[in-house]
Amino acid sequence: MSNGYPIMIKELTKIIIDNKITPFDKAAGTVIKPESKNLFITKDAKLVHQRTIRAVSEKFVLPSTDDLWHAFPLTDDPKEILRRQEFFHLSLSKDVNNNSFLKSLKKPKSWWKPKYGVVVATEDEKTYLNLTKADCPAQLLLTDNDLMSLESYDLVQVVDCDNFSSSLERLPQSVFLSSSDDAYLERYLELLSSWSANIDVINSSGIINERILNIVSKLSPALQLLKSDVVKKISLNDVDSALERINEGISMRLELMNLSGASVFSMLSQGKIPKEVLDIIESEISNSGIPTHLLKVSIPVRLDDSEFERFVKSQDSDEFTSIAEKVKLHSELLRAIPSLLSQLSQELLLFDFFSGIKQMIRNNDHHPSISEKIHFNNLENLFLEKPQPINFYLDNASRCSILTGANSGGKTTLIEHLIQAISIMNLGLPMRGGFQAPLFSEIYYFAKNKGSMTKGAFETLLTQMSDIKTSNNKTLILADEIEAVTEPGVASRLICATAEFFIKKGCFMIVATHLGQEIKDHLPPFSRIDGIEAKGLSADNELIVDHNPVIGRLARSTPELIIEKMARGNNNDYLRFLGEKIKS
Repeated sequence: MSNGYPIMIKELTKIIIDNKITPFDKAAGTVIKPESKNLFITKDAKLVHQRTIRAVSEKFVLPSTDDLWHAFPLTDDPKEILRRQEFFHLSLSKDVNNNSFLKSLKKPKSWWKPKYGVVVATEDEKTYLNLTKADCPAQLLLTDNDLMSLESYDLVQVVDCDNFSSSLERLPQSVFLSSSDDAYLERYLELLSSWSANIDVINSSGIINERILNIVSKLSPALQLLKSDVVKKISLNDVDSALERINEGISMRLELMNLSGASVFSMLSQGKIPKEVLDIIESEISNSGIPTHLLKVSIPVRLDDSEFERFVKSQDSDEFTSIAEKVKLHSELLRAIPSLLSQLSQELLLFDFFSGIKQMIRNNDHHPSISEKIHFNNLENLFLEKPQPINFYLDNASRCSILTGANSGGKTTLIEHLIQAISIMNLGLPMRGGFQAPLFSEIYYFAKNKGSMTKGAFETLLTQMSDIKTSNNKTLILADEIEAVTEPGVASRLICATAEFFIKKGCFMIVATHLGQEIKDHLPPFSRIDGIEAKGLSADNELIVDHNPVIGRLARSTPELIIEKMARGNNNDYLRFLGEKIKS
């Protein structure tokens, strides 16, 4: 395995830790450093890049997994691109389970609390502050009243106490700790309880991710403490119900007995229960499940109140001692719970990341290559549900394409497809179809202007164009119908002059336009005119468009097809007349 693989995993993990990313929601205040390289210069180019990130993140389940893309900042370093390609090749060649089970994860919510009252007592103010910061129930001992308040707790843990140590030693529930690290270990069980349902989801998911399963395995003994068998306590209601059954049983059995005169005389004169009666009483008590020492053997059998009070306290004490002892035995594991849960959180994010990407790029088996030309080889568009494979190229002989064609024919789609492909190449992901491109330093995209033709819009466009910083063979300029901001006559000359200027600067360009007829005879050197054509109308009166650009050919105008479509669908004399005239 490449040395780059563990380094990239560390970088992803660092992004998670540094930005406090969790699997459950976008953390408030999360600050991700901006991209270090301004590859996409214009707002329109950045929007397509962000849309690409959303598309490759579509199969992520957890809301914050897409933040992991910040480990792959934009770059024009060929070594870094190759490192990323190798990383994803190794990552996605592994068996990665489906991440759908992650939908069942819930935001952690603690439900476990110790059943006994516990407090950590200290005389040291710094220790006290540290204890409260760690969510430990703490008591700062300053006066005798503070000491007296400890008597109501079932368990008193003592740390950093000198002045009150002798008094605390006389308190039977006191336990002296050597370090505050051992204080209130139950807090870690409270934390673990918030994850217990999610761990159940993981265990039942059938995943085979070794790192996740290893962490869950380490947590298993602590999880058992949350599920400790509850000892059935004997309550006063239990005893009252048992006494009723005991005395009824004795009464029924006595009715069937024939007592001798001597037995009756002894019972009445000496208050002594005959042996045969005593056997019946002891038998009924034994069958009741109530400890014999809690009852007074008499007729009727009665509860020994003082003995029962001691028994109740003993029950509670035994249970508290049992749980506290188990907590103490697992102290090392309990202290590791925050770290283990943090690791589990990180691994779930990484699992979602790799699983989601693998689903999204299933059957994508071509890593793009760095080249001196731009080349689409049956390349499919990630933004489209049923994409048509596209073939297109620019090279040193044709550095600029004047892209013509009908509305909705695919000119804008092709431009944005190129930005998408460059984004995916930068991330290091494979594609469905071949793609080659230079490692551009600057990409400018001027999207179709949706406003009106105004002086302000024209001046803005010229200002933006004048601000373009060109790097020889490193700058890509994409413009979509820039003629919309000025008159057609001026616009055609503007496009030709702009193309000539930036071609001389060594840039690659694609300019989508409706002004092919006006431009075709004035093309600057190293440019060509390409067309995306409508071929006709379908049976449903829809335009049939081949989205593959025809290299070197002006796209035919489509008004006649639109007129034909409208004439077909309307019984209108004007449209029929217009259709016949257009055909002739």
